[in-house]
Amino acid sequence: MSTKFDEQLKKIKQGVLEMGELAQTMLRESIVSLKNQDLKLADKVYDNKDMIMKMDRDIEHRCLQAISMYQPMAKDMRVIGSSLKLITYLTRIGRYGKDIAKFVKEIADEPHIKKLVSIPHMSKIVDGMISDALIAYKNEEPVDIKSFVERDDDVDTLRNSIFRESLTYMMQNSKNIERCMYYIMISRYLERCADHSCKMAEKIQYMATAERIEIK
Repeated sequence: MSTKFDEQLKKIKQGVLEMGELAQTMLRESIVSLKNQDLKLADKVYDNKDMIMKMDRDIEHRCLQAISMYQPMAKDMRVIGSSLKLITYLTRIGRYGKDIAKFVKEIADEPHIKKLVSIPHMSKIVDGMISDALIAYKNEEPVDIKSFVERDDDVDTLRNSIFRESLTYMMQNSKNIERCMYYIMISRYLERCADHSCKMAEKIQYMATAERIEIK
């Protein structure tokens, strides 16, 4: 019985990591498609929306099945509970990537303003947060809370900076309004992805240590 449960738990974790890789790739490639105005890549990202939803359903089913069949305790239960939460956050990250890819089609016909303001830099910070959360989950180890707090603050600062800079361009030329509104929305999506990464870190910390924390 224990061996079968261990196998099930291994499959759950592997599924979450694969889903994390897909969600991260969708977000990462959506920014690349935006930067390069690559409609083909944007279509690829958009088409992955069904796959990430399928992974969410499959992992959820595995988790519930494991709970009902094996009634896990202590850390095993925390791993499953955290996995159930992580797939929700990963689904949202993937969907934000899908939404950004959709925007690419709306603004690919004109050059970018000021090299996309600070969006590429912002996305790199968020990408690093997602990576660190997934590594900690894979290794079932505590996360660097201070690093997540600092990077989340950096992302918030960048979002405000992008808003102010975009507003300036909109005031300078009304033709910039639509494009800059998309920039503002994309920065908001990236900020939300950073927030989801922080929530992942909270759950992983609980999984690894049984300590509940809140990243503010």
